[in-house]
Amino acid sequence: MDVGTCLRLVRRHWWIVLITLMVAVGAAALVTIRTPPRYTASVTFFVTTPSQGVTDAYQGGLFLQQRVKSYADLLRSDRLAQSVVADTPLGLTADDLQRRIETSTETGTVLLRATVTDTDQSRALKLTETLAKKFVELVQKVETPPEGRPAPIKIEVIGGPRVSSAPVTPQPTRNMTVGVLLGLLVGVGLAVLRGLVDVRMRDAAGLQRVTGSPLLGEIPFEAGAKGAPLIVGEAATSARAEAVRKLRTNLRFVDVHEPARVIAVTSALQGEGKTTLSCNLAIALAEAGWRVLLVDADLRRPKVADYLGLDGGVGLTDVLLGDVQVGHVVQRWGDKSLLVLPSGSTPPNPSELLGSKAMADLLLALRESADIVIIDTAPLLAVTDGVVVAVQADGALLVTQQGRTSRNQVAAAARALHSVSVRLLGCVLNMTKVARVDAYQYEAYRLATTSAVPADRAAATHRARPAGTVPVEDRTQELTRLSR
Repeated sequence: MDVGTCLRLVRRHWWIVLITLMVAVGAAALVTIRTPPRYTASVTFFVTTPSQGVTDAYQGGLFLQQRVKSYADLLRSDRLAQSVVADTPLGLTADDLQRRIETSTETGTVLLRATVTDTDQSRALKLTETLAKKFVELVQKVETPPEGRPAPIKIEVIGGPRVSSAPVTPQPTRNMTVGVLLGLLVGVGLAVLRGLVDVRMRDAAGLQRVTGSPLLGEIPFEAGAKGAPLIVGEAATSARAEAVRKLRTNLRFVDVHEPARVIAVTSALQGEGKTTLSCNLAIALAEAGWRVLLVDADLRRPKVADYLGLDGGVGLTDVLLGDVQVGHVVQRWGDKSLLVLPSGSTPPNPSELLGSKAMADLLLALRESADIVIIDTAPLLAVTDGVVVAVQADGALLVTQQGRTSRNQVAAAARALHSVSVRLLGCVLNMTKVARVDAYQYEAYRLATTSAVPADRAAATHRARPAGTVPVEDRTQELTRLSR
């Protein structure tokens, strides 16, 4: 995984980084507030040997360095702690004092430093003063030979005791810096991990890689689209309508040498918006002057008639069974050149019916009766109906909802089409999230464009196109007229 991929994942899951950062900073602030202030008092000892002790300077230096290491342990001994506590009754035990003492030595020197840390500034200084006095006495007592000769070691205090004027802990600046850095590090890690384990289709680039087909459009999500799914009326000037028109343009230029006239619109799963896209794409093509025929071939869950406000009781299944002629059940919608063939009654064997010779003959007739035939089919992974119809079309359009379908499901849908040599014209990423900046720019442009349109023209443009049904005796004539 390269740096670019990590940055995309962090940008996609920025809220994880923000929440983690806020938690880390809050924890650092809480620790800083809850930590009682501590002060340190220190004293520095110089260890030396009288001239009559060790005569060789080099050997004397080695001797003293070894002694300094031993004295560091002696500073934290039980004997010294008990002596200090007995001489300075400050409410501490010997164990409490030992936990407060820290010692340090500098390599190659004979300097020994003792530090006492305490929440009480004056008590820390008092303990350090007593510790320095008792330590010098203890060393002299331990190092004095029994014969009464002078001690070979001499301890002198050369620094302190002194106490810090400001508390050494807590350190707000350091704590907050650590909190910020730790929050960013953990947040970025969690964001990248979330992106790696998230198998849902999130972006257009991933959709193109998985399907191996070009991206023909990105349809933005609109909260009001559920109640008003068609791009008519007020929705005709929305960003969603403009995206459908862009899809219309891209679809017409997929292959100028071999344009697709019969297009199957399908998806991997149910509920990804393929039926809505089929209806809106047919409306957009009709608005551009194309003679469009929309066929509802999703015989298991037909929705085209409901969306367009048409009667779907008689339609495709009845034509395939030979009960009626196609010209008798085709319905005209709106005031444009858009005809709709509903699904009709629900058959017990949709796959066999859609794969029959009657379906092939019907598509051949419809191809000659309209410029473009849009077929809404069943999802590919649920049943085989979609593949059966797509094989008979000039190509298929795969619709995928952003953030819902997994990459494996999209790949399986693409393989289902490729396995039977279906021409995958391209893919559409549906219900995409649009950045606020882009949405604001489009809205400003739309308002400026709308204000420039004359009132009578704007009223005609925004007027909802009512659903209508051509009388039975005129449907055959309408379909015959389109074929001329």
